Amino acid sequence: MAVEFFGGWLSDEATRAVIAAVALLVVFIVYKMLSRLLDRYGARIELEPHALNALRLVLRVGALGVSSSAILYFFKLPTGWFVGGTALVGAFLGFGSSQTINNLVAGFYVLVTQPFKVKDYVKIGSFEGQVEEISINYTNLYTPTFNLLKVPNTQVMNSRILNLTHEGDIKYTFNVAFGHDLSNETIVKEVIQPAIKEFDELHEGEGLRRPEVYLERANRQEKVYLIRFFMPKGEAKRLYVLQPELLELIMRNWDRKKASL
Repeated sequence: MAVEFFGGWLSDEATRAVIAAVALLVVFIVYKMLSRLLDRYGARIELEPHALNALRLVLRVGALGVSSSAILYFFKLPTGWFVGGTALVGAFLGFGSSQTINNLVAGFYVLVTQPFKVKDYVKIGSFEGQVEEISINYTNLYTPTFNLLKVPNTQVMNSRILNLTHEGDIKYTFNVAFGHDLSNETIVKEVIQPAIKEFDELHEGEGLRRPEVYLERANRQEKVYLIRFFMPKGEAKRLYVLQPELLELIMRNWDRKKASL
């Protein structure tokens, strides 16, 4: 059946193609409008970035589903074609893009289970840093080298995750080792504690919790102390600057004490 279109005649197939194209354009426009509304709404209610990413993903999947349904409807394609095409695409992706598909599945897992949130400070396997973004493919970490590291979500899902952020603070720990030249009491009272006190005074009024020290272990060669360092959540950059500062104060006291022996 031919249909008149702008003074001319189009075949039935061409008419369906035009209608399908219009439908897809409408879906695209609605998707863009909803995406912008979602971003504005998320900013207004201060929705967490990981939750906003999950909603964006749902919107994209919905738009893809509506687009596929429109094509099937207007071209009157049998559902068997869709199933067969899906199987063919799935096989192609399985052979050519298995890592990408695995990342997508892992991304869903990370978004749903929420082992961490944006701005949490975490250790993922051998990597550590502040979570800046959780996307469907990667988790972005702001690392102690002041760089952004993209960790594939498959690696996130298969790694041991240590979340150092709770009760509103990054609770970071690092080790300092000393020989047996000085007693444990001398090291704590004349090396580490004075450094912590000086650090606390230097940053008075900045809302930082005072660092803590514990003797973690000792052997024939050394004594190892655990320093607990506290930083407000989301302030990894300050952590990367101030933690070495405290360590430098400790080592300066150690050098002075060693020189006085």
